[in-house]
Amino acid sequence: MQMRFLPSIITALTTLTLTSCSTTTAEQYEATALTSYTWQVKYANDLTSQPQPRIETFTNTSVLNRNGLKPAGAVVGPDDKGLWWPTVPPRPSVDEVEQRKKSQEEAGKPELMKDVQYKLTYGVGNLQKALPTNYDVYRQVVKAYPQRIPLELTLGVNDNSVEKAEPVSK
Repeated sequence: MQMRFLPSIITALTTLTLTSCSTTTAEQYEATALTSYTWQVKYANDLTSQPQPRIETFTNTSVLNRNGLKPAGAVVGPDDKGLWWPTVPPRPSVDEVEQRKKSQEEAGKPELMKDVQYKLTYGVGNLQKALPTNYDVYRQVVKAYPQRIPLELTLGVNDNSVEKAEPVSK
């Protein structure tokens, strides 16, 4: 009975192996963290019971952190994660919120959203590759960058992201 599952298990393992992570060593790299504030308002016919309200975004500000250095335009920071933040954008006025309201809808209160998008750019031969990454990789680059320590990068599924960065021991 159990033998009939064997082909599907082998297929799954083969697929997993073919799409699994790969590693590369990078000597030239840059990590960025785009920090942003965005005002948003939820709209719905009934904000308390509607599971998927419509969300409108209003003003937004952002600043690009590079390798942990203070970026131009940063006014807040570094925070407890070593990130610098822009000024808070102006809150939408009552008139602006009401202008975007459709008939029969009610508008929620403006909410200030914080977001960070991490990216790692590294050299592969003569090419530059930029991939999304996470906070841990960003911090490894911040620590390694001043001495330009080579990093071993673990890439995600189909090499579409950088999941891990570790200093290469000499």
